[in-house]
Amino acid sequence: MLNEEENGNGVLLEEKLIASQDDLWRIFRIMAEFTEGFQTMSKIKPSVAIFGSARSKPEDKYYKLAVETAKQVVKRGFGVITGGGPGIMEAANKGAKEAGGSSTGVNIELPHEQWPNKYIDRDKLLNFRYFFVRKVMFFKYAQGYILFPGGFGTFDESFEVLTLIQTGKTTRFPVVFFGHEYWDSLIEWIKDKPLKNKFIAEKDLDLFSITDDPVEAARIIYKFHKGKKLTPNF
Repeated sequence: MLNEEENGNGVLLEEKLIASQDDLWRIFRIMAEFTEGFQTMSKIKPSVAIFGSARSKPEDKYYKLAVETAKQVVKRGFGVITGGGPGIMEAANKGAKEAGGSSTGVNIELPHEQWPNKYIDRDKLLNFRYFFVRKVMFFKYAQGYILFPGGFGTFDESFEVLTLIQTGKTTRFPVVFFGHEYWDSLIEWIKDKPLKNKFIAEKDLDLFSITDDPVEAARIIYKFHKGKKLTPNF
């Protein structure tokens, strides 16, 4: 018979085996999400990703501005991609839909159930379990980013894409922060801390623009791509 120590090691070995099997199945789930995502996203027209708070309400200023910005983006020949949920995401999909443009939603499964908004084209709705797979869809297929006021998720998306562009891991494309009153203090902090301490270079400040104008936000992206062949970023 196994003594207590040997029995304990046996239980530990069994737990490790179960964990490795779980990891193997997780790999297949991740592969499936990438496969479905690439298949769907490769068929959409060149589009601009619009990000911002899921908590923004239809009566909020930035919700209304996101609707108008999406319309301006569509007016210049692009579709719109969002995270597929409520708030600014819903506003951008709504603007794209009302303007007759392509409206894509890359939704994420959350514990409190983030339901896709009703303005997404049904053939352009994706649901993901993993944030990192979802973000690859944005990074690969968006021809530009417009970042409205938001929380940790918006910060994550903005700084990760700037890092990818800065390090050459993705083709450069325009990144626009929307809303001086919200973003200016962050930009000043970047200049005062990372830049002053030489953690970033002066030229890194050229990787993004900032505006309060829906027309200008769309124009920045249009001018950047004018005359160029639009392809996935990597």
